[in-house]
Amino acid sequence: METFSIVLVMLLAVVVSGAVIRLIRLPIPLPLVQIALGIAISTVTGLGVRLEPEMFFLLFIPPLLFLDGWRIPKVDFFRDLRVTLQLSIGLVLFTVAGMGFFIHWMIPTIPLAVAFALSAILSPTDPVAVSAIASRAPIPKRVMHLLEGESLLNDASGLVCMRFALAAALTGAFSFTDAAVSFIWLALGGVAIGAAFTWLVTSGAIWLTKRFGEDTGTQILISLLVPFGAYQLAEHLGCSGILAAVAAGITMSYAEFTGSARGETRMQRVAVWNTVQSVANGTMFLLLGEQLPGILKTVVKASREAGHGQVWLLGVYVIAITAALILLRYLWVWTSLKLTLYRAVRRGEVYTSPSPRLVAAISVAGVRGAITLAGVLTFPLTMLDGTGFPARDLSIFLAAGVIVLSLGLASFALPRLLINLPLPPEDSSEREEDGLRNAAANAGLQAVETARQSLLQRGVEDPDLYARAADSVTDIYRTRLGAQKNTSEEAKKYRDATKAERSFRLTGLKAEREEIFHHARSNRANDDVVRKLIREIDLLEARLGQS
Repeated sequence: METFSIVLVMLLAVVVSGAVIRLIRLPIPLPLVQIALGIAISTVTGLGVRLEPEMFFLLFIPPLLFLDGWRIPKVDFFRDLRVTLQLSIGLVLFTVAGMGFFIHWMIPTIPLAVAFALSAILSPTDPVAVSAIASRAPIPKRVMHLLEGESLLNDASGLVCMRFALAAALTGAFSFTDAAVSFIWLALGGVAIGAAFTWLVTSGAIWLTKRFGEDTGTQILISLLVPFGAYQLAEHLGCSGILAAVAAGITMSYAEFTGSARGETRMQRVAVWNTVQSVANGTMFLLLGEQLPGILKTVVKASREAGHGQVWLLGVYVIAITAALILLRYLWVWTSLKLTLYRAVRRGEVYTSPSPRLVAAISVAGVRGAITLAGVLTFPLTMLDGTGFPARDLSIFLAAGVIVLSLGLASFALPRLLINLPLPPEDSSEREEDGLRNAAANAGLQAVETARQSLLQRGVEDPDLYARAADSVTDIYRTRLGAQKNTSEEAKKYRDATKAERSFRLTGLKAEREEIFHHARSNRANDDVVRKLIREIDLLEARLGQS
């Protein structure tokens, strides 16, 4: 019963956090509000959640990474894959080495192997936190895609480094060859398993749909189960479940492009996944906040482990570690960009050197989140000889402090760093969109004409009626095609006119819906008829809203 109460309180807190963020109208990211609510829940209600890291990973990480992989722009992701790998692997190794020595130097009572383990779990950025920050800061699209791609892939490299650092702390031995081979197996195996599993499941679902028809609920349930299946299978085979979930999401997007699902299924599936994303994201940060009071209770003990009587020094350690993480990230990004520009110049290409403020923005945007918290909680309780694991409580406190500080710092610093920042020109998507609309309109026009000829050949009772209906539809397509052939200025006017028309149509649909509801409230319409008409209006409104 207590577990059920905790779940209800958490779900209610997710709802309240959304209302609070809309009410205060301040540039505060939703995760910070949710962390504060989690602290309040733990302090006021006394509800305690024993966070099992393995269960935490299984419940929250696979679906969220799967969804990020599903929705990330694939063209941009693979175009910048080399840079993404530099950040997700090279930067992680650079951070582990630099921060490991720095933490051990600053806090000598933390053994070097434990310091490496802590720096390893601090190295991955969090995709959920990155997305939350992006919603409040005007991050350039390409930079955002790099940050998303990095956060999708660096979890595996960070966790592998943490695993071997913990093994070194427990046994006192470390093999670079074993670590390298293990990382390759974890990474490549995880990607292969995630992609293969998803391809098999989606292929089977498509075959069953073609043979027996499509059930929307079943299709949605399959999409919900895929990330958990890929994650569990990869973990069972000793590979990275995290990369399996990411690969499953990317593969799922290609399966979606087959167009095998009905439009109704796609719309309902998007709604369900949006709900899952909102609940999972909110619950993760609420749990982080709920854990903080308990972690703070270990401050005195952690201070003794650090060899200091002043508790305030722990805050200094958190600030120093966060600053060092940002500095190392800045150095890596700046060096990588300089090398990229150098290679481009040698090839004869012309590139504009990015502003130091943009590099600083990328550095500050590397926020830590749920992966770091869940990973540090997996630190063992005891050594192999039964003695307590050194500096475990201190490590948890430092990790939690870095999460909150990095999130808060990015929330307030990013918008200021990006104000009036001269950005490299981004590829405009208008020409690509116009071309795609043109191709779609031609296909629609041809399909309507083919259908009209087919009806005439079969013979119908009133051919003029069908001819007029076909002409009405073809006029719409010809108008769209005519607009695409105009000059760029005329095409812009057409787009502006389309936006104005969409605004008027949305206003009309809103009035239609209110009138139907008015009849329903007055008991002047059948409920089934009301639901049918409202659904039609909702679908039209959704289409117009996405145009």
